[in-house]
Amino acid sequence: TSIAKLTAVKRFVLYGSNLVRIPPEIGAMTSLEELTPYTSYRLHWFPYEITRCSKLVRSTVSTRALFGNYKLRPPFPRLQPPRVSVADLDLTVLDARRWGTTAIRGCSVCDRPIKQGGLHQVWISLRVATDVLPLLVNACSAACVSALPSGAEDYVQLPHTGGRVKQPPSDWD
Repeated sequence: TSIAKLTAVKRFVLYGSNLVRIPPEIGAMTSLEELTPYTSYRLHWFPYEITRCSKLVRSTVSTRALFGNYKLRPPFPRLQPPRVSVADLDLTVLDARRWGTTAIRGCSVCDRPIKQGGLHQVWISLRVATDVLPLLVNACSAACVSALPSGAEDYVQLPHTGGRVKQPPSDWD
């Protein structure tokens, strides 16, 4: 969560890191202009909150390592089905292998707290800076999922829960 304190950082270079996911708190990095996780081949999970970095204009991502990339179209991990209530779930201590994140502090779309109202996890592929990234959305409602933009051109256009999803043909077909 401490990444949210890096509001003055303009360049975030993760070249060759062993990171698997970037936390949603990256959305608080309001000065971020460049993201470089190039050759971080284990990095597959990007949060939708990265779209809040309005100054982010340059990126260098190893796109072949990404779910749904346009060349190889690797499948997206299947996400948990929508939950009408999270009363029985501690959102601050999650199994990242099951939920794609270690904690969910708020809705990826509207930023409101996810309370007892439910949890809707979906994937959407969007252009972030100069790359199309698979973004994990943790939404508080079906209405927030409906408010998501269409996916990037030549990618799955609608939000989806992963698994066997029909993707456009790859460049290498």
